[in-house]
Amino acid sequence: MTEIAMPAIDRESMDYDVVIVGGGPSGLSAAIRLKQIDPDLGVVVLEKGSEIGAHILSGAVLDPVGLDRLIPDWRERGAPVTTEVQDDSFLFLTETGQMRIPNWPMPRFMSNHGKYIVSMGNVCRWLAERAEELGVEIFPGMACSELVFEGDRVAGVVAGEFGREADGTPGPNYEPGMELRGKYVFLAEGVRGSLSKVAMAKYDLSAGHDPQKFGLGMKEIWEIDPAKHKPGTVVHTMGWPLGSNAGGGSFIYHAENNQIFIGFVVHLNYANPYLYPYMEFQRFKQHPAVRPLLEGGKRVAYGARAISEGGWQSIPKLTFPGGALLGCSAGLVNVPRIKGNHNAMLSGIAAAEAAAAAIAAGRAGDELVDYEADLRSGPIADDLKKVRNVKPMWSRWGMAASTVLGGFDMWTNDLFGLSLFGTLSHGKTDAAATGKARDFKPIDYPKPDGVISFDRLTNVAFSFTNHEESQPCHLKLKDPTIPIRVNLPDYAEPAQRYCPAGVYEVIEGEAGPRFQINFQNCVHCKTCDIKDPSQNINWTTPQGGDGPNYPNM
Repeated sequence: MTEIAMPAIDRESMDYDVVIVGGGPSGLSAAIRLKQIDPDLGVVVLEKGSEIGAHILSGAVLDPVGLDRLIPDWRERGAPVTTEVQDDSFLFLTETGQMRIPNWPMPRFMSNHGKYIVSMGNVCRWLAERAEELGVEIFPGMACSELVFEGDRVAGVVAGEFGREADGTPGPNYEPGMELRGKYVFLAEGVRGSLSKVAMAKYDLSAGHDPQKFGLGMKEIWEIDPAKHKPGTVVHTMGWPLGSNAGGGSFIYHAENNQIFIGFVVHLNYANPYLYPYMEFQRFKQHPAVRPLLEGGKRVAYGARAISEGGWQSIPKLTFPGGALLGCSAGLVNVPRIKGNHNAMLSGIAAAEAAAAAIAAGRAGDELVDYEADLRSGPIADDLKKVRNVKPMWSRWGMAASTVLGGFDMWTNDLFGLSLFGTLSHGKTDAAATGKARDFKPIDYPKPDGVISFDRLTNVAFSFTNHEESQPCHLKLKDPTIPIRVNLPDYAEPAQRYCPAGVYEVIEGEAGPRFQINFQNCVHCKTCDIKDPSQNINWTTPQGGDGPNYPNM
């Protein structure tokens, strides 16, 4: 597909001290901390969702360490962080049975007691209110489509471009957007952010670091029978239905208001191209340990997103001239703890403190080396270094060995600050891990029953996703012939299955198969950008406000 050359666009610009791309926990924490340090700093947060929280999806059990540091009196100020964990269990599932794995062999930092079951969407909405009280400007519905460069430095972003036609040309209602410029630009876009990819490529930020690893997390919110609801209950499972096909597991969190958050994570380094992560999730809900909890209840929301799983080894260089990567853009999730929001907040705080000090010293547009040093030697490093070998162990030796050896490794790291294994490497990317279809057999998945399990398109309706259909498709194929010419014969075109929203289809016609992209369904999970074996799909931002509209994910 030939890109149409566009004439240079004349845009208005606005100047700030710090421009923050992304209204998640890292971006909002950075904004709040900047204003706490110096109320006169000009700070703007740009969010591509229709409102703050609309694109936030997380489990989530929150470690409040980041919130404690940012807003110590959050309890008195009414933060939506109220459901403290009361019971914490871990189950190994077989097809019809279950076995509880005791908590006592696990290191102390693995305990969820003292943590909180939260909707991170609602937490971010609350943080946004605190930021606005301090004078932060927040613009939702403002997708950032380009980085603005001055020489070798990032000087700002282009945001708020609307009205392009399907072929990319400006339509009759075209709005060119604005350049929002800053002394520093923070990229807090979440996993696999489009601008973060550009910065990482331009400045070679991954050089000397392992490739990032990812999982696909899918989540439903259910309202269940009050008699079955136990606020503060946390359950994690591993084993069935994935078995040896893939790494991953589930979570079931009893939140407030008779709601549970139920989700399923599939590690994206699986080999079998016939694996269908969404259907593994739906099959999981039919397990005898899970189905009775859902019977008599109703699903009220659905969503999906990629999760960074590489941990310590995969954290890229975090700074570049004029900016920095924050939160999940940097890959700060602690996989064994199944937590990343606390590190996202801590990264925002650290970046804010480094930027505020630099601006106070009269600097602008350079690298915030103090931020990188803080992250690699402070509480985030302490959190991630202890667990750095669990994910590569799972990838190399499987679930059973990684559970035993990973537990041992976490203990030695916690007690003595060392690992007998050193630091294990992750190896190949998740895309490169995909095997050839000829080496695997298709998997027969049961048909959804429409009561406990649902087809993808029915569930996508519960993500409240909407995209203006006349705009250009934001899912760009580098070579439009590859899906049918390469991916279909070699890999049975896995995009049909790995996408949790039914975006990609292979349509059989008289002239042969063709590849169809239903971009209107996209829930912005970024899995296609990660898992496509030919690395042919580039996820870019649609126009602002489009995508899912999650209520309280």
